[in-house]
Amino acid sequence: MTDCLFCRIVSGEIPARKVYEDDLVLAFHDIEPAAPVHILLIPKRHVASMADLEASHEVLMGHMMVVAARIAREQGCTDGFRTIVNTGRVGLQEVYHLHIHIVGGPQPLPPMLKY
Repeated sequence: MTDCLFCRIVSGEIPARKVYEDDLVLAFHDIEPAAPVHILLIPKRHVASMADLEASHEVLMGHMMVVAARIAREQGCTDGFRTIVNTGRVGLQEVYHLHIHIVGGPQPLPPMLKY
């Protein structure tokens, strides 16, 4: 998709500070980090959001979870980290290309939600 920011990063049209890449996924530093470690992990194939996942995406999503854990360890998050998938308008998804935020650092993260 030529109008998708993350598809343009996958294609190399827009540069990113990559931390991991294989045939299925790409991971790179978030340009507005919310914590000392803030990596985005995306599928190379466009999937708009988690709400669009189907049974055919099971292998991809399993792979993404394993890769997310690996990246977190490699980034020094050995005492814990958070994975976040914002989905749709209510979930405050900003870029409509499925992505997992890998967030952590040396200090405990703030509480997730306050309602």
